[in-house]
Amino acid sequence: MFEALANAFRVPDLRKKILFTLAIIALYRVGSHIPVPGVSRAMIDQLTTATSSGALGLLNLFSGGAMQNFAIFALGIMPYITSSIIMQLMQAVIPQLEKWSKEGETGQRKITQITRYMTLVLGLVESVALMFTFQNQLGVQFSPVTMILIVVSLVAGTAFIMWMGELITQRGIGNGMSLLIFASIVSRFPQTLLQSFQLNQWYWAVAVIVAAFGIIVAIVTMERAQRRIPVQYAKRVVGRKVFGGVGTYIPLKLNAANVVPIIFASSVLNFPVVLAGLSNVGWLKNVANALASGFLNWSLMAVLIVFFSYFYTALIFNPIDLADNLRKQGGFIPGVRPGKATSQHIERVLNRITLPGALFLAAIATVPTLLFQASGDSMSLLRMFGGTSILIMVGVALETMTQLESQLKMRHYDGFFK
Repeated sequence: MFEALANAFRVPDLRKKILFTLAIIALYRVGSHIPVPGVSRAMIDQLTTATSSGALGLLNLFSGGAMQNFAIFALGIMPYITSSIIMQLMQAVIPQLEKWSKEGETGQRKITQITRYMTLVLGLVESVALMFTFQNQLGVQFSPVTMILIVVSLVAGTAFIMWMGELITQRGIGNGMSLLIFASIVSRFPQTLLQSFQLNQWYWAVAVIVAAFGIIVAIVTMERAQRRIPVQYAKRVVGRKVFGGVGTYIPLKLNAANVVPIIFASSVLNFPVVLAGLSNVGWLKNVANALASGFLNWSLMAVLIVFFSYFYTALIFNPIDLADNLRKQGGFIPGVRPGKATSQHIERVLNRITLPGALFLAAIATVPTLLFQASGDSMSLLRMFGGTSILIMVGVALETMTQLESQLKMRHYDGFFK
């Protein structure tokens, strides 16, 4: 692995991409410690306690501690994730959006532009909700000018995060949005571990870390698992040359959606927190806190993960297009007729392998939290090493390493996966 990292830094353009990605992540972490206007150090100390549990605790984890600092990046990347969910759901309902999604780069640019505007609208709504929520938590009354400054700062921070994520995707290594969430979770690791030892719960900390390593091994094994559909190409004679006649396969991942279902499910479960902050209704706050932990959270998380696994796999993988491309290239699956029968066969295989992948994601996201529940007061440790956090960290790390692997292979270097 260290040799592969050294090889990556030997390639000038790849080195620039890695350093650019690290610089953007560092800038993101700096913004997580810059408080919004009108917030004092004493207020931030009170917020540290308020965001240590309940619905705000999970949001604080995904923002990398920016929420407890009431920083300009307090909303994190979640407004963009929510907007992406809404746009992808609308593509299956609105014909024009579906048409744009099939127009290649031009159509995708239009969808991305709408997603950006929707992110700003959601950021505005969530910033107002967060301001009123913290105002109640702190027991203070912000002046109208301070309220406007806070809302503008939070919305500007959301737009800046969205811009940074897109910059990483375009000019860096890996998916920018996923890497920012990864950086947020990992940044909480040292502080969370230190707090666990200070609470004289070092034995639980060690036990949770050991269990986390076992979970990581299981996740990596599942992420690399494939179902290979054999494909044969017919021989073609062009002039004096013979083309085709070789056998290959279509690799279908058991977990084609990667960490997206986890992020989508978390975003959906966090949405009631925004409504509770806006309405300031007691029963709605109770619902938001119930969704943040407990049986309702685990059951809904599992159901949403299974749903989004099938939904996102159907979005990114079209069996009909794949069958048409195979037919045009003279390829066929042995024992299956070309055309509609091929697409049905691929769809049937895809549905079968998606189910164990989705159930695995749901189990990893819920079962570790149940097992770690015996650790008592170390809820911050549970969030850090719970299934959701580990899945996101490992999934994003594997995705980024795979991109680095492909870049190294193109330049005839040994990669991470030999």
